[in-house]
Amino acid sequence: MDTKELLKKVRKIEIKTRRLSDHIFGGEYHSTFKGRGMTFSEVRQYQYGDDVRNIDWNVTARYNEPYIKVFEEERELTMMLMVDISGSELFGTDEQFKIEVVTEIAATLAFSATQNNDKIGLILFSDEVELYIPPKKGRSHVLRIIRELIEFKPKSKNTNFVEALKFLSNVMKKKAIVFVLSDFITDDYKQTLKIVSGKHDVTGIRVYDKHEESIPNLGLVQMQDEETGELMLVNTASKSVRFNYSKFYQEKVAYFKDSFTKSGAGVIDCRVDESYVKKLLGYFKRRG
Repeated sequence: MDTKELLKKVRKIEIKTRRLSDHIFGGEYHSTFKGRGMTFSEVRQYQYGDDVRNIDWNVTARYNEPYIKVFEEERELTMMLMVDISGSELFGTDEQFKIEVVTEIAATLAFSATQNNDKIGLILFSDEVELYIPPKKGRSHVLRIIRELIEFKPKSKNTNFVEALKFLSNVMKKKAIVFVLSDFITDDYKQTLKIVSGKHDVTGIRVYDKHEESIPNLGLVQMQDEETGELMLVNTASKSVRFNYSKFYQEKVAYFKDSFTKSGAGVIDCRVDESYVKKLLGYFKRRG
């Protein structure tokens, strides 16, 4: 992709997702994710209705009239976007690939965080951490994140969510808001997720295509595993083949929901042909 085409794509995503974050998600994001606590701001003269517990007795004694301490919410937070860029994210049968929807969701979340003057960081992972962008503030930083989501070419097509979680734990020492965007066609991450969720505010956003849920009866079909690259002939006319695939898929979905829920993390399911706007807004409102 040449620079001109890339910038055009970035701009298109910015216009769409920034409008969403400005008009829909800004306030919802603010009320859903609280700051680290209250910090002292100033003292002012006591007014009728003020909480007497906040009277500053030292200043009151000095001026011989009541003064009160004013506190402000310590708003600044850090959002980490963890994005699965393994081979399975390139699947798509409708208008968009999964990774394209993931990019829009990530951009919307990033601009929502920017409205609140929060920092945003990015981890792109396959079976290793392929790219880490440390958290920073500002529009230009968010645009860099969008550029990487559009253009980055992973070295590996496989998935290892555990390695990504361990990396997050190593680089993020303070509590962060963490959004993990993946199809979660993987397992064996429950224990590591539980440890990470004990420190950070984690939400898993499962982005999937409806045609992944089952295999249609199309006879003998050559298929390729997007992660391993392996080619195989699959007899889709076989009921047992279709049943076993559907069972495998549903087990991965159940593992995702069970692992995140029992870890105290949030869960969002988003099909590529559905409105991610409604899904995010509904999630924020339930949590707010």
